[in-house]
Parts: sequence; structure tokens; C-alpha cells
Amino acid sequence: MKKLNWLLSMLLAAFWATAHAQVPPVETADQLSMLKSDDPHLARNKRLVFDFWRLVYEGGHLDQAPKYMAESYIQHNPNVKTGRAAFIELFSKVRPPKPIEPRIKVPVISIVAERDIVMVSTVRKVRDRGKPDHIYFMTWFDVFRIDDQGLIAEHWDPSEMWVNGKPPGAEFFQ
Repeated sequence: MKKLNWLLSMLLAAFWATAHAQVPPVETADQLSMLKSDDPHLARNKRLVFDFWRLVYEGGHLDQAPKYMAESYIQHNPNVKTGRAAFIELFSKVRPPKPIEPRIKVPVISIVAERDIVMVSTVRKVRDRGKPDHIYFMTWFDVFRIDDQGLIAEHWDPSEMWVNGKPPGAEFFQ
């Protein structure tokens, strides 16, 4: 009887842990409200990143990159080379120009700015590589440093090396 009670306790604990393992991140409905700041410098930096994301990164209008990115742009993602020219070369191959959306298409959780840094947190849907039937949501972040000329000078994100040339969750990107 003790073994049965122990086994039932373990099964219930495992079920509870699995059932309550994650509270998925949730996007903020009003992206434009996240661009506001009492500090005009911080509001400008957030708008710069927001517009870069919509026009250049998602929209594929790479001819606009010089308006947003420093030529000496530093990239910390291990899959993308440093430099504005390298960014343009890579994304020109995978992002044809599209109509520009009024909002960032991925679900945005927050856009925050402090000093010369802007961080955009988003919801990302991914597939567990070890258990392909397990799909879950995670918080992704992109951090940008804005230089003294008001251009994106540096970028960080948590990316690991891509599998088959694609970032985590790429199959779910729209």
C-alpha cells in the first residue's frame, strides 16, 4: 500500500508540474502606448527601434537601413555578421520588401528604454527540439544600443546557433 501511495503521489506531482509548468507570455495590445516617455530622448530611441523593426527588419525595405543603422553596427547574434552591409546582405536574401505595417507583427510584450539602450520583448512560439510534439511559448528579447548620431549601433539577443539555417521558432514566423 505504501508503494502504491508513493507511486500515486509521484504521478500526481508529475501531472501537476506538467500542467502548471508555464504561464505563457502575453503581448501588450497597444504597441504605440509603449513608445511614450516623459523623456523625449528615450521616446525618440524607442520610436527609432520600432520603425526600424517595422520598415527594415519585418518590412524588408533594406534600402532604408542607413536611416536607422550605423555603418559600424555591431551584431552579437552568432548567426549574423557584424556591420550594416552584412545585415543588408543577409536580410536581402530572405526578406523581399512588403507593405509596411502600422505595428510590429510579432506579439510585443514590452518596449523599454534607459540611457542609450532599447529593449523589445516579444512572444515566440517554438518547438522543443528534444520532444518535437511539444510546442511552447517563450519570451524573446532584442536589445539595441543607440549611438550619439541617433542610429542603431549594436544589437544583442539570446539566439543560439540556428538549426538548418533557421532561428528557434522560424516555422511559426509569419
